[in-house]
Amino acid sequence: MTTDSTYGQVLTLPRRRPSPPPEPGVLATHAPLTDVFPQAFASAPASGFVLSLLPRGKGPVLWVQDFLSRRENGAPYTPSLAAFGLEQPVLLVTASHPRDVLWTMEEGAACAGLSAVVGEVHGGPEVLDFTATKRLSLRAEASGVPLYLIRSGDPGGLSAARMRWRIASLPSQAHPDDPQAPGAARWDLELFRARGHAPGRWVADHEPDKRQSPRAADRLRLVPRPDDGALAPGDQPIPQRSRR
Repeated sequence: MTTDSTYGQVLTLPRRRPSPPPEPGVLATHAPLTDVFPQAFASAPASGFVLSLLPRGKGPVLWVQDFLSRRENGAPYTPSLAAFGLEQPVLLVTASHPRDVLWTMEEGAACAGLSAVVGEVHGGPEVLDFTATKRLSLRAEASGVPLYLIRSGDPGGLSAARMRWRIASLPSQAHPDDPQAPGAARWDLELFRARGHAPGRWVADHEPDKRQSPRAADRLRLVPRPDDGALAPGDQPIPQRSRR
């Protein structure tokens, strides 16, 4: 036990148990720091996507927003979080400045009793630079608490995040009981930077926990997004009329 101040001793945070290896063909989505970039204004898929990534456990989740993010994206509706398999408490915090969001995330990452920390920052402020993300990543690596940063309205500068996603909404799946009602959400996901994974683009949806099924599922399902194919044999391009 070492001492670096007169206020007391420096405590070493306990590390979490290592996560089990992912199934073959399943993308490992737990990184010390994950960036998520919504591709539309007032877009809800980023929150749903992050909820589908959160690790399951007994520790609470710390969710902190700045005022602009809260006004644009709204606050998480806690009664609906059970649909994503989230059973632990969620601590909601609203900060006045992006600097306060980053400070709160860093302090939350130092608490090994939390399951995860989610932060929302709007507009790509100057305080959200590479140094700030590096501090968050190092703190998350030391404590084992994963961090997720939703960056709405941000063009995406340098970051120390291990995984960086762009996300947009897609038409929902068909409802199993009512064809006129929306079904499960689907997302257009692009992984444009990751350590240990090749970039890619997928159609994604969240499979809820089916406890009555012999194969329980509570995971993010990724399907490769098909590219635009060539014209069918019977289809021909429209000829351009020559100008006289």
